[in-house]
Amino acid sequence: MLLGKVVGTVVSTRKEPTLDGSKFLIVRGLDAEGKPTSSLVVAVDAVGAGVGEVVLYASGSSARQTEMTKDRPVDAVIMAIVDQLEVGGTLTYVK
Repeated sequence: MLLGKVVGTVVSTRKEPTLDGSKFLIVRGLDAEGKPTSSLVVAVDAVGAGVGEVVLYASGSSARQTEMTKDRPVDAVIMAIVDQLEVGGTLTYVK
C-alpha cells in the first residue's frame, strides 16, 4: 500500500466497458510525514474518496485485488481513506 492525497478528478465518457461506473481520481504520493512527492497516478476509487482526502492506494497487480477491480484493466486503486497518520509518536495528519 502507498500513501497519497487526492488532488483531482478525471472524467472519461468513453472507456473500456468493464470500467463503466468507475470513478477516477488523481492521487499525489505522500512520504511518511505526509509531505507530497512528485509522483501522480490516476486511480479507480473503490471507497468513495474525494478531492483533498488522504488515502491508501495500491498499484500494479495489487490494484486488481479488490472486489471492484478484480479482472479489470486497472493499474491503481484507492482502497482506504486515512483518518489519522502517526509517525514516531507524532500525529502528522488528522482528518
